Amino acid sequence: MKWEQSHRWALYGRYGLVVLLTLAAVQNTASSAGGHYDSVRIAVALACGLALLLRRCPWWLAPALTTAAAGMWGWPMLPLLLLALFDLAARRRTLAAVVCSAVALTGNAVLHPVVSLWSPQPYGSALFVVLAVVAGLWMGNRRRLVDALNAQVEHLRIERELREQTARMAERSAIAAEMHDVLAHRLSLIALHTGVLATKKVTLPAPVIERLSLLRTASTDALTDLRDVLGALRNETTAELDRPTPALRDVEEMIGQARAAGQSIDTMIEGSPEQAPAAHRLAVYRVVQEALTNARKHAADAPVRVRIDYGPPATLIEVTNPSGTNLHSVQAVASGFGLIGLRERVEALGGHLNAGPGGAGAWRLAARIPHPVTEQNGPLT
Repeated sequence: MKWEQSHRWALYGRYGLVVLLTLAAVQNTASSAGGHYDSVRIAVALACGLALLLRRCPWWLAPALTTAAAGMWGWPMLPLLLLALFDLAARRRTLAAVVCSAVALTGNAVLHPVVSLWSPQPYGSALFVVLAVVAGLWMGNRRRLVDALNAQVEHLRIERELREQTARMAERSAIAAEMHDVLAHRLSLIALHTGVLATKKVTLPAPVIERLSLLRTASTDALTDLRDVLGALRNETTAELDRPTPALRDVEEMIGQARAAGQSIDTMIEGSPEQAPAAHRLAVYRVVQEALTNARKHAADAPVRVRIDYGPPATLIEVTNPSGTNLHSVQAVASGFGLIGLRERVEALGGHLNAGPGGAGAWRLAARIPHPVTEQNGPLT
């Protein structure tokens, strides 16, 4: 946005410069013609200014008009010629700029106008012409460099957005696959137990047998539908995702492994994991895993404090660590894509995740996930 605004102001500045140079050319031409403003020279000066103002004209029109005018009448038309030469050089038409300069100087040498380009100094106008061409070349190169940098920045922005989108989609796929494992396991247990109970037809009333049969059929159909919907996740793309299966693993086990690797961790766990839904336990595992990984990466020698509260009414996770003494440790975790996946996971469960400085040079990663509520306003376990 700033670049577009600066480009617009530069365009306005050019228009003002062209108008100013055209008025100066008209005034100088009238002075050299005895003060008459109705001569052909005035019309030619105005035509040159108009050709420089109109951006959709053929590129050769303004240089041709200004070259002819400066070649015939000399100094009064020189400012317009210099601007035309500047535009040619800025557009990499250096040969055309050199030809126009040579034609204008040769025309003055042959026609000898009243105010020639060769007077009062024999080489003064030639120096101005060279300076205009050099300045145009420099400005053109700078403009192309700025355009290339802007295009590169835009490319990097789009690339980052695509990488963030890929990270979100990968995390959503991982969440769906994990929930598929958990729900498939529970639905399989329901189908299994109802099938076992249905075999006791002799000791059970007919309505109970009918309901058990209906429950088994419904659970089997739900399991089939679940596999049909989420089975597409188990293709070659998602199979390559190197992810653990925390649905059957404990957070304390992972913390113990980190301690065995030499990481100093202080834990405070309130409540029981069974108080939180399976999706919350998966989120707790992922958040703690990401926080410990980032702490090892950016502050390997700093102690880590982990606090988990399974609630209800909400599952709370907080991991803090001070900055490390290693000079190469940098607290720049927030720029990684691991947090994007974590935030996507937590927000999908109705919670929110915060990551940033925690005061006194510490880094804090915290998440709060509210428990779902039943009709009796009790937490789902």
